[in-house]
Amino acid sequence: MSHIPQIKIPATYMRGGTSKGVFFRLQDLPAVAQTPGAARDALLLRVIGSPDPYGKHTDGMGGATSSTSKTVILSKSTQPDHDVDYLFGQVSIDKAFVDWSGNCGNLTAAVGSFAISNGLVDAARIPENGVVIVRIWQANIKKTIVAHVPIANGEVQETGDFELDGVTFPAAEVQVEFLDPADGEGAMFPTGHVVDQLDVPGVGTLTATMINAGIPTIFVNASDIGYTGAELQDAINGDEAALEKFETIRAYGALRMGLISDVSEAAARQHTPKVAFVAPPKGYVSSSGKQVGAGDVDLLVRALSMGKLHHAMMGTAAVAIGTAAAIPGTLVNLAAGGGDRNAVVFGHPSGTLRVGAEAKQESGEWAVKKVIMSRSARVLMEGTVRIPGDAF
Repeated sequence: MSHIPQIKIPATYMRGGTSKGVFFRLQDLPAVAQTPGAARDALLLRVIGSPDPYGKHTDGMGGATSSTSKTVILSKSTQPDHDVDYLFGQVSIDKAFVDWSGNCGNLTAAVGSFAISNGLVDAARIPENGVVIVRIWQANIKKTIVAHVPIANGEVQETGDFELDGVTFPAAEVQVEFLDPADGEGAMFPTGHVVDQLDVPGVGTLTATMINAGIPTIFVNASDIGYTGAELQDAINGDEAALEKFETIRAYGALRMGLISDVSEAAARQHTPKVAFVAPPKGYVSSSGKQVGAGDVDLLVRALSMGKLHHAMMGTAAVAIGTAAAIPGTLVNLAAGGGDRNAVVFGHPSGTLRVGAEAKQESGEWAVKKVIMSRSARVLMEGTVRIPGDAF
């Protein structure tokens, strides 16, 4: 019986922040997949192992969660004064599509490291010891991100003592700056208000902050939907009625934000917007058993990604949190106690995270020039991935 041989594609499996994904250089992809389209999507789906009705990704590189079903394509930048173009694809687990509508902030921490190690940054700029500033063009949302990548003995430093809640082992710290983080699809506040009343059929009218920063995000108060803000994954992800409620909130929020023209379109746009709920500080025990005290945080935030409560916090949602916290009157700002802020520490299911941002009004509109946070990154495996030659 005839068969189609597998093909090999150079790839690197990396952790960035609390996510991990398969990284490719654009030039290493088969020619037909070097441009956007059905062939590229089919290739990435097969690499990850989607769609998988079993929800396990047994026959692919994915980890069957939103945090681990990710792909990245990198190339030398086409933009002036940038080093690398970064394109992110969020691969659906149980459906045959790749969502290109937003960025992954966590994997951003690995982009600079990959770019340096794979010849996408001029070798003359890499010191024997020190820090390389890598300017990244985020192609999904057309924004600039700056990664500060540590170098030791002429190579990217990956090990260190920086600890990130949601990641088991310490590593080297990578500071990431998201410049002008208002999302590329429109105004920071697409409704024109920092707080709105969002009508959600079957749920009710919710007070909401809908913001485009880092990634389009809908914030609601935990108490308005029956939660404390201290919930862990099992409290949400094992409750089908709750997940359906959050998806309905997400769909009607997307419509109100102008991201879709009909609620039915939300099903094909799972990556954006995100839904998050906020609450004032409260003590809880994180998923790792770490005690988080009320005095350790400014507020609590829980966020959903690809239909499930995230185990920690998406990097892009952290940008949205930091941005909203810096703007008086948003639900995030109010949960943190209100007033002027240029940094906030929030509690998430795995622990805490600090994010800094400075906001100001320009011609009556709020603007945030930079959001800063620290993550870490590490190569897990490198070489080639194999997929059947007829998979794309």
